[in-house]
Amino acid sequence: MASVFSRIIAGELPARFVWKDARCVAFLSNRPLRPGHTLVVPREEIDHWLDLDTDLLAHVVITAQSIGKAQMAAFKPARIGLMLAGLEVPHAHFHVVPIRGVHDLDFGNQDPNPDEGMMEKAAEAIRAELKLLGFAEAAS
Repeated sequence: MASVFSRIIAGELPARFVWKDARCVAFLSNRPLRPGHTLVVPREEIDHWLDLDTDLLAHVVITAQSIGKAQMAAFKPARIGLMLAGLEVPHAHFHVVPIRGVHDLDFGNQDPNPDEGMMEKAAEAIRAELKLLGFAEAAS
């Protein structure tokens, strides 16, 4: 059975995409830790990040870095957090999160019902900054 991320990538489930290319996508978490919390997901459904081939892993990390730069410009956080957890969805993915401190990386603080307007504004802000950074083609 396809993972929830594969279903999102296939267009079967909705998501607020901020990046799409041939190898990976990025979309806002539907249970964000902070505004702008983005998931970077390889298109290929691979359960564990240790099993990603090195070229794909490098591509996903470089994409996460680009997303992080856009988040830094859009939200002005103290830092951009990058996490791999891999416990809830059996599809490798990176969490890229604008943070004020390490406490912002606690999954116990997820927002289960984020404001739709805030989510759309966050996605628009990330896409706009990605375009300014030269990633207009990937910023969807």
